Amino acid sequence: MKKITIFSFVLAIVVLSNVFTTTVQAQGDKKSTAILEAMSNKYQKIKSFKAIFTYTPEGGKALKGDATVKGTKFRLKMAGQEIFNDGKLMATYIKETNEVNLQDFDPSAGGDLDPTRIYSAYKKGFKYAFLQEKKEGAKTYEVVELTSTGKNSQVDKVQIEVNKADKSINSWKIFQKNGQKVTYKVEQFQPDVAVPDTYFTFNSKQFPGVEVVDLR
Repeated sequence: MKKITIFSFVLAIVVLSNVFTTTVQAQGDKKSTAILEAMSNKYQKIKSFKAIFTYTPEGGKALKGDATVKGTKFRLKMAGQEIFNDGKLMATYIKETNEVNLQDFDPSAGGDLDPTRIYSAYKKGFKYAFLQEKKEGAKTYEVVELTSTGKNSQVDKVQIEVNKADKSINSWKIFQKNGQKVTYKVEQFQPDVAVPDTYFTFNSKQFPGVEVVDLR
């Protein structure tokens, strides 16, 4: 479950900085289409960001994590692991064992949740519909549900809550076909952060005695 949770968040959060390059036919009702397009237009303008979030497996307790993203590069901390990705090489550091696994980064391996789809998923591979408006305090959120149309997809559906006022993402819940459910909630979001490219590359000198496992 831990591995799935980490991978799902990486694939979901990275694409906040991606820009749409194609226009395709909508696969949802007018209201959900308008919400998703407005949300996407907001995030495609962001060059980099840092996010603090919680992720909660159904029936489990909420855990914290943080991610820094710049284009296709990202660095993620959660569940006792830290993932470095410079856009080509992904290094997963496991604190408990002081071990790092190296592997080539393949965005397409994520299928429905790869970094070019989660915020543009409704454009291909999903149909979508507006579910409801809900209030939390003074804020109103619009809930849109994306349902997978792929027979081989591991994801059944994704429910996204979008802030009605500024079209920012509040949370999303992933429903796997195997019955697993995980909710991600953005607690803090800082757009356009200044961060050097070296921040996304694993440096063994910063982890004395680390065991390197090359899986390439």
